[in-house]
Amino acid sequence: MTKLAIFAAGCFWGIEERFLSHHGVLDTEVGYIGGITNEPTYHDVCSGETGHAEAVRVKFDENVVSYEELVCLFFEIHDPTTLNRQGPDIGTQYRSEIFCLDDDQYLIADAMKRKFNKEIYNDKIVSSITMAGNFWIAEEYHQKYVRKKKNMIF
Repeated sequence: MTKLAIFAAGCFWGIEERFLSHHGVLDTEVGYIGGITNEPTYHDVCSGETGHAEAVRVKFDENVVSYEELVCLFFEIHDPTTLNRQGPDIGTQYRSEIFCLDDDQYLIADAMKRKFNKEIYNDKIVSSITMAGNFWIAEEYHQKYVRKKKNMIF
């Protein structure tokens, strides 16, 4: 069965590639979520005034990979202890957040956050877990960016 999940963990280029390369992931789209502006552009989001996060929407086969496994991957591929920042990228658009599409996803994400916070991150996780609103697909040149620029390393 095909399902969707949405994660924000810094610049969406590298995060998209990490999810897209994971077994059971069928496709990804990068975009913007969690803000106040309808149909935001990359320029709008980079201003920091829309409230949107750069995010990746993951289409996955739940018979191959579970949502729980994707949440684990989310916590492993970025630093969930830095507020509004990943590496050199600074701003609310680079925040760490899981956008849940239903109550089951929320419960799983919350349980996994508590587990990782206790067992690995010493109660320092700043990642938010919220119910998803509108997901605005980013401009085409952002989609599968790492694969378009094969010489980039993430």
